[in-house]
Amino acid sequence: MDRLTPEDPEVARIDNALAEWRQGDVVRGPVDFIHMGDPARPLTKLAGEAQGDGPTVLVGEEIGLVVLTQTCDLVRTCVDRPFVEVAPIVEVDESKLPQIERGYLLKYAHIPALQEERLVADLDRVMTIEKSIISDWVRIPGCRNDAETRAFAEALRRKRGRFAFPDDFVEASQALQKRLKDKHDKGSEEGQALRALREIRVTAAPSWNEDQVRLTFWFIRNPDQHNFAGKPWDEYLQRWLALFQKTDRLVEAEGLVVTLADMSAQDYVESDPLDLDHLSLRGQRAG
Repeated sequence: MDRLTPEDPEVARIDNALAEWRQGDVVRGPVDFIHMGDPARPLTKLAGEAQGDGPTVLVGEEIGLVVLTQTCDLVRTCVDRPFVEVAPIVEVDESKLPQIERGYLLKYAHIPALQEERLVADLDRVMTIEKSIISDWVRIPGCRNDAETRAFAEALRRKRGRFAFPDDFVEASQALQKRLKDKHDKGSEEGQALRALREIRVTAAPSWNEDQVRLTFWFIRNPDQHNFAGKPWDEYLQRWLALFQKTDRLVEAEGLVVTLADMSAQDYVESDPLDLDHLSLRGQRAG
Protein backbone atom coordinates (compact mmCIF):
# COMPACT_ATOMS: atom_id res chain seq x y z
CA MET A 1 0.00 0.00 0.00
CA ASP A 2 1.33 3.44 -0.91
CA ARG A 3 1.69 6.09 1.80
CA LEU A 4 -1.22 8.46 2.32
CA THR A 5 -1.40 11.59 0.18
CA PRO A 6 -2.59 15.06 1.25
CA GLU A 7 -5.90 14.46 -0.53
CA ASP A 8 -6.70 11.30 1.43
CA PRO A 9 -9.57 11.81 3.92
CA GLU A 10 -7.62 9.84 6.53
CA VAL A 11 -4.91 12.53 6.51
CA ALA A 12 -7.49 15.14 7.46
CA ARG A 13 -8.80 12.90 10.26
CA ILE A 14 -5.30 12.32 11.66
CA ASP A 15 -4.41 16.01 11.44
CA ASN A 16 -7.63 17.02 13.18
CA ALA A 17 -6.97 14.56 16.00
CA LEU A 18 -3.37 15.70 16.47
CA ALA A 19 -4.41 19.37 16.51
CA GLU A 20 -5.49 18.86 20.14
CA TRP A 21 -2.27 17.23 21.33
CA ARG A 22 0.50 19.08 23.16
CA GLN A 23 4.02 18.27 24.33
CA GLY A 24 3.70 16.64 27.75
CA ASP A 25 0.34 15.01 27.03
CA VAL A 26 -0.19 11.47 28.25
CA VAL A 27 -1.84 8.24 27.16
CA ARG A 28 -2.60 5.62 29.79
CA GLY A 29 -1.86 1.98 29.16
CA PRO A 30 -1.10 -0.76 29.24
CA VAL A 31 0.75 0.04 26.04
CA ASP A 32 3.64 -1.60 24.18
CA PHE A 33 7.09 -0.01 24.25
CA ILE A 34 9.78 -1.15 21.82
CA HIS A 35 13.56 -1.02 21.91
CA MET A 36 16.42 -3.08 20.47
CA GLY A 37 18.80 -5.25 22.46
CA ASP A 38 21.01 -8.32 22.18
CA PRO A 39 19.74 -11.36 24.13
CA ALA A 40 23.26 -12.81 23.99
CA ARG A 41 24.55 -9.76 25.89
CA PRO A 42 21.52 -8.59 27.88
CA LEU A 43 21.66 -5.22 29.59
CA THR A 44 18.00 -5.21 30.62
CA LYS A 45 15.58 -7.74 32.08
CA LEU A 46 13.64 -7.72 28.81
CA ALA A 47 16.75 -8.62 26.80
CA GLY A 48 17.63 -11.37 29.27
CA GLU A 49 14.22 -12.97 28.83
CA ALA A 50 14.38 -12.88 25.02
CA GLN A 51 15.69 -15.57 22.69
CA GLY A 52 18.20 -15.07 19.92
CA ASP A 53 21.63 -13.70 19.18
CA GLY A 54 22.38 -10.25 17.83
CA PRO A 55 20.16 -7.17 17.44
CA THR A 56 16.60 -8.08 18.42
CA VAL A 57 13.40 -6.05 18.66
CA LEU A 58 12.20 -6.21 22.28
CA VAL A 59 8.61 -5.40 23.21
CA GLY A 60 7.70 -4.52 26.77
CA GLU A 61 4.52 -3.28 28.42
CA GLU A 62 4.33 0.13 30.10
CA ILE A 63 1.64 1.80 32.20
CA GLY A 64 1.53 4.75 29.82
CA LEU A 65 3.41 7.10 27.52
CA VAL A 66 4.13 10.82 27.47
CA VAL A 67 4.62 12.89 24.32
CA LEU A 68 8.06 14.50 23.90
CA THR A 69 7.64 16.01 20.43
CA GLN A 70 7.26 19.79 20.35
CA THR A 71 3.73 21.05 19.94
CA CYS A 72 4.59 22.94 16.76
CA ASP A 73 5.55 19.62 15.10
CA LEU A 74 2.60 17.73 16.55
CA VAL A 75 0.10 20.04 14.86
CA ARG A 76 1.81 20.03 11.45
CA THR A 77 0.24 17.76 8.86
CA CYS A 78 1.13 14.09 9.14
CA VAL A 79 2.20 14.11 5.51
CA ASP A 80 5.16 16.37 6.33
CA ARG A 81 5.73 15.35 9.96
CA PRO A 82 4.59 11.72 10.37
CA PHE A 83 6.51 10.90 13.58
CA VAL A 84 5.96 11.51 17.29
CA GLU A 85 8.51 10.82 20.04
CA VAL A 86 7.20 9.30 23.27
CA ALA A 87 8.74 8.13 26.55
CA PRO A 88 7.35 5.60 29.03
CA ILE A 89 5.70 6.65 32.27
CA VAL A 90 7.15 5.03 35.40
CA GLU A 91 6.35 5.13 39.10
CA VAL A 92 9.05 6.50 41.41
CA ASP A 93 9.53 6.66 45.14
CA GLU A 94 7.86 9.67 46.73
CA SER A 95 11.21 10.89 48.07
CA LYS A 96 12.45 11.44 44.50
CA LEU A 97 9.56 13.65 43.40
CA PRO A 98 10.92 16.97 44.76
CA GLN A 99 14.29 16.39 43.06
CA ILE A 100 12.60 15.48 39.77
CA GLU A 101 10.31 18.49 39.94
CA ARG A 102 13.30 20.79 40.45
CA GLY A 103 15.25 19.21 37.58
CA TYR A 104 18.00 17.61 39.69
CA LEU A 105 17.46 14.09 38.29
CA LEU A 106 17.71 14.50 34.55
CA LYS A 107 16.74 10.92 33.80
CA TYR A 108 13.17 11.91 34.61
CA ALA A 109 10.70 14.66 33.74
CA HIS A 110 7.96 15.81 36.08
CA ILE A 111 4.40 15.36 34.77
CA PRO A 112 2.25 17.68 36.92
CA ALA A 113 -1.08 16.00 36.18
CA LEU A 114 0.28 12.64 37.41
CA GLN A 115 2.13 13.85 40.49
CA GLU A 116 -0.32 12.38 43.02
CA GLU A 117 0.25 8.96 41.47
CA ARG A 118 4.06 9.42 41.63
CA LEU A 119 4.28 8.92 37.86
CA VAL A 120 7.01 10.61 35.81
CA ALA A 121 8.55 10.39 32.34
CA ASP A 122 11.57 8.10 31.94
CA LEU A 123 13.66 10.12 29.49
CA ASP A 124 16.35 7.45 29.14
CA ARG A 125 13.96 5.55 26.86
CA VAL A 126 12.39 7.11 23.78
CA MET A 127 10.26 5.47 21.08
CA THR A 128 9.10 6.85 17.72
CA ILE A 129 5.54 6.22 16.55
CA GLU A 130 3.53 7.43 13.59
CA LYS A 131 0.77 9.98 14.05
CA SER A 132 -1.83 7.55 12.71
CA ILE A 133 -1.40 5.55 15.93
CA ILE A 134 -1.59 8.45 18.34
CA SER A 135 -4.67 9.77 16.54
CA ASP A 136 -6.64 6.83 17.98
CA TRP A 137 -5.52 7.40 21.57
CA VAL A 138 -7.37 9.21 24.34
CA ARG A 139 -5.42 12.37 25.17
CA ILE A 140 -4.79 13.26 28.82
CA PRO A 141 -3.24 16.72 29.33
CA GLY A 142 -0.02 16.31 31.30
CA CYS A 143 0.61 20.03 31.84
CA ARG A 144 -2.23 22.27 33.00
CA ASN A 145 -0.88 25.77 32.41
CA ASP A 146 1.89 27.67 30.63
CA ALA A 147 4.30 27.47 33.57
CA GLU A 148 4.03 23.68 33.72
CA THR A 149 4.41 23.44 29.96
CA ARG A 150 7.61 25.50 30.05
CA ALA A 151 8.99 23.43 32.93
CA PHE A 152 8.39 20.18 31.02
CA ALA A 153 10.10 21.56 27.91
CA GLU A 154 13.01 22.73 30.06
CA ALA A 155 13.40 19.22 31.51
CA LEU A 156 13.74 17.83 27.98
CA ARG A 157 16.22 20.52 27.00
CA ARG A 158 18.41 19.87 30.04
CA LYS A 159 18.37 16.11 29.49
CA ARG A 160 19.60 16.39 25.92
CA GLY A 161 21.88 19.40 26.30
CA ARG A 162 23.44 19.01 29.72
CA PHE A 163 26.94 20.36 30.19
CA ALA A 164 29.88 17.97 30.70
CA PHE A 165 31.73 19.41 33.68
CA PRO A 166 35.53 18.92 33.74
CA ASP A 167 36.80 16.00 35.80
CA ASP A 168 38.67 18.18 38.27
CA PHE A 169 35.47 20.08 39.07
CA VAL A 170 33.59 16.82 39.58
CA GLU A 171 36.27 15.59 41.98
CA ALA A 172 36.51 18.90 43.82
CA SER A 173 32.75 19.07 44.31
CA GLN A 174 32.15 15.47 45.40
CA ALA A 175 31.64 16.33 49.06
CA LEU A 176 29.28 19.16 48.11
CA GLN A 177 27.35 16.93 45.70
CA LYS A 178 27.00 14.22 48.32
CA ARG A 179 25.77 16.69 50.92
CA LEU A 180 23.18 18.22 48.62
CA LYS A 181 21.90 14.86 47.43
CA ASP A 182 21.87 13.20 50.86
CA LYS A 183 20.18 16.11 52.63
CA HIS A 184 17.72 17.11 49.90
CA ASP A 185 14.93 14.75 50.98
CA LYS A 186 15.55 14.84 54.73
CA GLY A 187 13.16 16.44 57.19
CA SER A 188 15.92 18.63 58.64
CA GLU A 189 16.01 22.41 58.21
CA GLU A 190 18.84 22.00 55.70
CA GLY A 191 16.81 19.49 53.69
CA GLN A 192 13.83 21.84 53.66
CA ALA A 193 16.10 24.69 52.59
CA LEU A 194 17.42 22.64 49.66
CA ARG A 195 13.88 21.82 48.58
CA ALA A 196 13.07 25.53 48.63
CA LEU A 197 15.68 26.15 45.92
CA ARG A 198 14.52 26.34 42.32
CA GLU A 199 17.87 25.20 40.90
CA ILE A 200 21.63 25.39 41.38
CA ARG A 201 23.91 26.73 38.63
CA VAL A 202 27.66 27.27 38.26
CA THR A 203 29.63 29.91 36.36
CA ALA A 204 33.32 29.53 35.45
CA ALA A 205 35.40 32.64 34.81
CA PRO A 206 37.07 33.38 32.49
CA SER A 207 36.03 29.91 31.17
CA TRP A 208 36.26 26.23 32.08
CA ASN A 209 39.32 25.79 29.84
CA GLU A 210 41.59 28.34 31.52
CA ASP A 211 44.61 27.48 33.66
CA GLN A 212 43.03 29.25 36.62
CA VAL A 213 39.26 29.32 37.08
CA ARG A 214 37.06 31.25 39.48
CA LEU A 215 33.70 29.64 40.20
CA THR A 216 30.41 31.17 41.23
CA PHE A 217 27.63 28.93 42.53
CA TRP A 218 24.14 30.33 42.05
CA PHE A 219 21.62 28.93 44.53
CA ILE A 220 18.38 30.16 43.00
CA ARG A 221 15.57 30.43 45.55
CA ASN A 222 11.89 31.14 45.18
CA PRO A 223 11.02 34.87 45.44
CA ASP A 224 9.11 34.51 48.72
CA GLN A 225 11.94 32.69 50.53
CA HIS A 226 13.95 35.64 51.93
CA ASN A 227 15.24 33.45 54.74
CA PHE A 228 14.54 29.91 55.78
CA ALA A 229 13.37 28.66 59.18
CA GLY A 230 14.43 31.99 60.64
CA LYS A 231 18.00 31.59 59.43
CA PRO A 232 19.59 33.81 56.78
CA TRP A 233 20.42 32.04 53.56
CA ASP A 234 24.09 32.96 53.99
CA GLU A 235 24.31 30.52 56.89
CA TYR A 236 23.39 27.63 54.61
CA LEU A 237 25.47 29.06 51.76
CA GLN A 238 28.71 29.15 53.73
CA ARG A 239 28.11 25.62 54.96
CA TRP A 240 27.71 24.35 51.40
CA LEU A 241 30.64 26.28 49.93
CA ALA A 242 32.97 24.99 52.65
CA LEU A 243 32.53 21.50 51.18
CA PHE A 244 34.03 22.47 47.82
CA GLN A 245 37.72 21.54 47.63
CA LYS A 246 39.64 24.23 45.76
CA THR A 247 42.57 23.12 43.60
CA ASP A 248 45.56 24.70 41.86
CA ARG A 249 43.30 25.30 38.85
CA LEU A 250 39.96 25.90 40.54
CA VAL A 251 41.32 28.71 42.66
CA GLU A 252 38.14 30.33 43.93
CA ALA A 253 34.59 29.24 44.75
CA GLU A 254 32.06 31.87 45.71
CA GLY A 255 28.32 31.61 45.99
CA LEU A 256 25.14 33.64 45.98
CA VAL A 257 21.58 32.86 47.00
CA VAL A 258 19.43 34.76 44.52
CA THR A 259 16.09 34.82 42.75
CA LEU A 260 15.80 34.65 38.99
CA ALA A 261 15.00 38.36 39.04
CA ASP A 262 18.34 39.03 40.76
CA MET A 263 20.29 37.41 37.91
CA SER A 264 20.91 39.12 34.63
CA ALA A 265 20.09 37.24 31.45
CA GLN A 266 23.83 37.06 30.77
CA ASP A 267 24.50 35.55 34.21
CA TYR A 268 21.93 32.86 33.57
CA VAL A 269 22.95 31.84 30.05
CA GLU A 270 26.66 31.81 30.96
CA SER A 271 26.05 29.41 33.86
CA ASP A 272 25.46 25.67 33.79
CA PRO A 273 22.92 23.70 35.85
CA LEU A 274 24.31 21.41 38.52
CA ASP A 275 22.86 17.97 37.86
CA LEU A 276 23.05 15.79 40.97
CA ASP A 277 22.05 12.66 39.04
CA HIS A 278 24.57 12.58 36.18
CA LEU A 279 27.56 14.47 37.58
CA SER A 280 30.38 11.93 37.29
CA LEU A 281 33.94 11.50 36.12
CA ARG A 282 34.53 10.64 32.47
CA GLY A 283 36.10 7.34 33.50
CA GLN A 284 33.03 6.49 35.55
CA ARG A 285 30.76 7.38 32.61
CA ALA A 286 32.72 5.07 30.31
CA GLY A 287 33.10 2.25 32.78
